Amino acid sequence: MEREVRVRFAPSPTGHLHIGGARSALFNYLLAKREGGAFILRIEDTDQARNVESAKEKLLDSLKWLGLEWDESIDVGGEYGPYSCMERMDIYERYIQQLLAEGKAYYCYMTEEELEAEREAQKARGEMPKYSGRDRDITEAEREAYEAKGLKPVVRFRVPEGQVIRINDAVRGEVSFESDGIGDFVIARKDGIPMYNFAVVVDDHLMKISHVIRGEEHLSNTPRQVMLYQAFGWEPPQFAHASLILNPDRQKMSKRDESIIQFVEQYKELGYLPEALVNFLALLGWSPVGEEEIFSMEELSAQFSLERVSKAPAVFDTDKLAWMNNQYMKKADLDTVVSLALPHLKKAGRVPEDLNEERYEWIKRLIGLYQEQLQYGAEIVDLTELFFKPEIEYNEEAKEILAEEQVPEVLEHLAGELDQLDDFVAANIKAAIKATQKATGHKGKKLFMPIRVAVTGQTHGPELPDAIEVLGKAVVSARLRRLLNQ
Repeated sequence: MEREVRVRFAPSPTGHLHIGGARSALFNYLLAKREGGAFILRIEDTDQARNVESAKEKLLDSLKWLGLEWDESIDVGGEYGPYSCMERMDIYERYIQQLLAEGKAYYCYMTEEELEAEREAQKARGEMPKYSGRDRDITEAEREAYEAKGLKPVVRFRVPEGQVIRINDAVRGEVSFESDGIGDFVIARKDGIPMYNFAVVVDDHLMKISHVIRGEEHLSNTPRQVMLYQAFGWEPPQFAHASLILNPDRQKMSKRDESIIQFVEQYKELGYLPEALVNFLALLGWSPVGEEEIFSMEELSAQFSLERVSKAPAVFDTDKLAWMNNQYMKKADLDTVVSLALPHLKKAGRVPEDLNEERYEWIKRLIGLYQEQLQYGAEIVDLTELFFKPEIEYNEEAKEILAEEQVPEVLEHLAGELDQLDDFVAANIKAAIKATQKATGHKGKKLFMPIRVAVTGQTHGPELPDAIEVLGKAVVSARLRRLLNQ
């Protein structure tokens, strides 16, 4: 009988949601949705020294923003709670005591200084550093002597000797590890708080997790976890380790890598659409059937399978993400695009925090001019700079265009046509440009390029009549007259 599909994402509250973690969460979510299973969000907060206050809320907010809805967690409860590790200490203690009683774990009193000296000696001999097993078989008398000195022990798992741990990974196939190369590892700290590898096994078993989908960097943890499953006589979940994510230079990514933006919250702040980021992350190491690249969450969950998750590293292509977000921006309604772009105009001091209705409508039209080319909301600040400048500084290319012999005639006639407009809207402006063409005989680039450069300072941009309308009659007339007077 097949197990019900139950998957989990278990972040540590040590900072913002990283794109690698977001991809793991997404893959788990998509599998759960496809199979009609459950997606569990569990908080791995046993590393008290690294936990950051408010990180838990930020993690949840980022996942909600991406559209990942969980079935069980700290906020919605569930049959298998609590869903925060630090609230499960009594559960872990029970299973630690079981391993101790069965001789599968033991107390170790070695100090950090002793352990470090042991590691250095092993390195000097050219050996791979691992715990020597000094306290594996200490007597009760030796233990009492350590206790008398005030030493507090950790609990170590007794790794079986001479075994090969084989893992049937859904992505990587069969992977094997030799137990003799691992060394007895710590499962509980001196303060009794369990280590990650122990807590995750107990939690995944008790929460009936069927599949563990995570990044390749966790593969080295897997033999330790499998040995713990075996020690308890439990069935391990199906493991699936997705490929590494490389930076655009095809180097392994680190959190100090500045070549890409690495945290989900930063993409939200920059004005990306969550649907686009989800679409992009899904294609990092997973390939759909066919050539299509744009998918809704529903389409992704209908297609997703572990068989199509790649072993090969995925490259985080920032240009591809920008292109993909632009595809979503083009299709979004204007109010959505305004909500992504307007905060950046306010932050840049271009518009006040409180906008009256007339000013808001003007800003909305302005942002609408650039909806087709916007890759993300923050770009609006640079793109619209010309609309907030009292005067234009023309670059060399612009000056060359304005120096062409037909330019004074074109601008003089257009200025006259525009002055006569009572209703300064794009349709009438377009007619004024047409009338200028008819009167002067200049057309194509000889007509449109000087007009665009004169009023915007740019050689390309949004539809010219639309841009002129948003600039407004007073600004456009002033710019044309200033140029003609020069």
